[in-house]
Amino acid sequence: MVNAAQAEIGVIGGSGFYSFLEDVTEIQVDTPYGSPSDSLFLGEIAGRKVAFLPRHGRGHHLPPHRINYRANLWALRSVGARQVLGPCAVGGLRAEYGPGTLLVPDQLVDRTKARTQTYYDGVTPVDGVLPEVVHMSFADPYCPVGRGVALEAARGRDWEPVDGGTLVVVEGPRFSTRAESVWHASMGWSVVGMTGHPEAVLARELGLCYTSMTLVTDLDAGAETGEGVSHEEVLKVFGANVDRLRGVLFDAVAGLPANATRDCLCAHALDGIETGIALP
Repeated sequence: MVNAAQAEIGVIGGSGFYSFLEDVTEIQVDTPYGSPSDSLFLGEIAGRKVAFLPRHGRGHHLPPHRINYRANLWALRSVGARQVLGPCAVGGLRAEYGPGTLLVPDQLVDRTKARTQTYYDGVTPVDGVLPEVVHMSFADPYCPVGRGVALEAARGRDWEPVDGGTLVVVEGPRFSTRAESVWHASMGWSVVGMTGHPEAVLARELGLCYTSMTLVTDLDAGAETGEGVSHEEVLKVFGANVDRLRGVLFDAVAGLPANATRDCLCAHALDGIETGIALP
């Protein structure tokens, strides 16, 4: 059994965000929804207890459509995390959002096709408790407090972020066609990625604050000329910016409010709702 006081903040990202920390404790967490992407890695930043979870597994072996998002968010909540930061790599849909841009979105569009994106799906889990039918408010998918903290952290590192914008999430693992990319841009959306959904909505269903921090690694196919984005290009740009992003991320961890003082829309998401699920 995991002690629910082992963390207060969750970070979903790669091993580059925790591998250099001292006194990291690795724990395995079981959930009613199966195993998360990997073990949780517990550490401390600026006096805050943090649980890191490699989204794709520590060997980056899980493609976006095979990540067990439900298990990941459940595992983080089970160790005490109530606020989650979700940095991710994205493609820019506008010429001005070129490689190296940090955008903190305030809206999300789901274009995935085959991902389980709710805990309240009417299916009886292994604990035998049938969940209630729940319709979750999701008009504003990201925590307003977490967004403000992330923006301030970036500015404190002399990295002027884009304040707001729409992240459109596609199924992957392929990149978009030019026609898809042009359509995404014509809709007024800002960046495109493969992992920001259903993380955000699952966090909301668990009453967690969730903040996305998107790093543009390339201009998406419809926003540039040439042969289009490549996997190698994405890795190269992400690698060149990972130290910078890690600094912003850690400053954001330090700046988040104490869990006991949360008073945002996320903290009250389940108020008055009977879920039928015993949350950890």
